[in-house]
Amino acid sequence: MNFAMFPTDQGISVSAYVSKIVEMISQSGFDYRLTAMGTIVETENVTQAFAIAEMAYDILEPHSKRVYATISLDIQTNKPMGRITKKTESIEDKIGKLKT
Repeated sequence: MNFAMFPTDQGISVSAYVSKIVEMISQSGFDYRLTAMGTIVETENVTQAFAIAEMAYDILEPHSKRVYATISLDIQTNKPMGRITKKTESIEDKIGKLKT
């Protein structure tokens, strides 16, 4: 799951709120990558992914009357966990071969 979630009514910088969400994800035990535009979280199934999104909303809801969220899913049941790292490594390997 790649998602971004933040309050829209808490000023220009919302990093204090986003950091609470990232801390929750870190404590969840799921592999994740924080990017400038969102957070990628690898779960075993879609139910767990939606649970992470719901917990993120639960963190923001008491502080905001309006929350923005985007969620995209890449559901692949025929591959083992660890795809976050393997997808990136595959591209970097191909780029390296192009440079030589």
